[in-house]
Order: sequence, then structure tokens, then C-alpha cells
Amino acid sequence: MNIEDIQKFLDNKISTGNEQVKISFKKREAVYGLFIKEHKDYRDLKSKNFWRIVPLTQLETYQRTKDIGLAKIFHGSEFSKLTISTTIII
Repeated sequence: MNIEDIQKFLDNKISTGNEQVKISFKKREAVYGLFIKEHKDYRDLKSKNFWRIVPLTQLETYQRTKDIGLAKIFHGSEFSKLTISTTIII
């Protein structure tokens, strides 16, 4: 996916910033997690189509500690589809 499509999804579907997203990939299993938009390098990463995402397995710890080291960085061109996750899958 390109930057514009990902940003449009984030702007239109993510209202509180705490919605869990299912990120489907072209060549690997889907990842469930949370896009991190409040970090200082968000704009720089976004300009290169990189996205910082905290996987659900680390979400509870991240919400307590806000440790950015728990997030993983993915390149948007690897995404095939984004959807709001209605079920928590860990």
C-alpha cells in the first residue's frame, strides 16, 4: 500500500488512536496491533512509508510503560489490507 492509502485509513477509521488494526501482508501472516502516531519520528518514518506498530502481544506492556522499543517498524509497501480488528487475537 502507498502512504496516501495508509494515511487515509488512519484518518478515517482510527478515531481514538487506540483501535487495534489487522495488517494483512502480501507475503506473510497478518499482524494485529496498534499504529503509533505520537512518537517524534512519525512524520519522518511516514514520509518513507515506514510505520511503527506495537503488536498485540506487547500491547499491555506498551500501554503501561509507553516503551517505544516494544514497537516494530514495517514498510507500507508490504501491506495488502488494513482493517479494524473487532476481536482481540493474541
